[in-house]
Amino acid sequence: MSKFWSPGVEALTPYVPGEQPRQRMIKLNTNENPYPPSRGVENVLRQFSCEQLRRYPDPESLALRDMLARTYNVTREQVFVGNGSDEVLAFAFRAFFLREGEALAIPQHTYSFYPVYCQLYGIDLQKVALNERWEVPLEHFPEQGHAGIAFANPNAPTGHAHSRLAIKSLLEKQRERVVLVDEAYYGFGSESAVPLTNEHPNLLVTGTFSKSRSLAGMRIGFAIGSRELIEGLERIKDSFNSYPIDPLASAVGIAALEDTQHHDECCRAIMATRENTSQALRHLDIEVLPSQANFLFARPKRHDAASVAASLRASGILVRHFGTPGLSDWLRISVGTEAEMAALVAALEALPAAS
Repeated sequence: MSKFWSPGVEALTPYVPGEQPRQRMIKLNTNENPYPPSRGVENVLRQFSCEQLRRYPDPESLALRDMLARTYNVTREQVFVGNGSDEVLAFAFRAFFLREGEALAIPQHTYSFYPVYCQLYGIDLQKVALNERWEVPLEHFPEQGHAGIAFANPNAPTGHAHSRLAIKSLLEKQRERVVLVDEAYYGFGSESAVPLTNEHPNLLVTGTFSKSRSLAGMRIGFAIGSRELIEGLERIKDSFNSYPIDPLASAVGIAALEDTQHHDECCRAIMATRENTSQALRHLDIEVLPSQANFLFARPKRHDAASVAASLRASGILVRHFGTPGLSDWLRISVGTEAEMAALVAALEALPAAS
């Protein structure tokens, strides 16, 4: 503990990101897109004028918000952008869920940044257990007396996604508090809840360019919701950082949104590889949950999950093993290229027989 820290800093348990190796490895541990961004993004990077960098960017990010509004068929006033969806989520947790005597309801196993935000802001937390199929049971969220609801759809790290109709049914019972649907993994077979924002002013949908748009290194996130919710996010943003989106990020984001063909082709390729890999893993006696994300949640039956992760690492392949209560038997495996997943399967086939 440092004597210079503010009270409470020592008690924080920060989020632990996936390993970024220094040496060349097959990275299947951080759910990055295995394919490069669109050619339009590359053109922007080649043609971008450094002259623009001497001035502050547009604090309202109007051009990027306009493009997102056209992409999702909403108005600019319904769109918020930030420096990655993690920042957008952090603003949302502070804006909507800090309510004395009320707890935010989240799934027991979900994106591990959610409890970090709660601890940072002093938000009480209520965890809802997943069902026997490792799905988020929407019907088990409390209907009153809570600070709000937040969940990822598809869920991380399990990969299951609820339909838009199921989320609509949840919203019909939740009208007094914000329901945040984190769609970081939208694009790989699930339905977006964005169309529901017009009839449910308490619904906030967050998204990212990191996964299906292949821009994890650029840090662009967004939220779509009613004007009331977006204004709340803007008030937090302008009390923290008025210029989260730089001009290069804005131009790159717009180019990525314009190239729908590249986006769709990448997503289809990832989904096809995901299903091929699922079948191959099951043949190796590895349980694999159905996934609508760009990763698989898998449980080796013949070997300990931690030892499998270590063996794969020794073979030059990184997967994610959380080692936390309830998840220690499982591995989260990002979907790479067909060649990368073939290397994964070959490495798993080469594991020594269990004693």
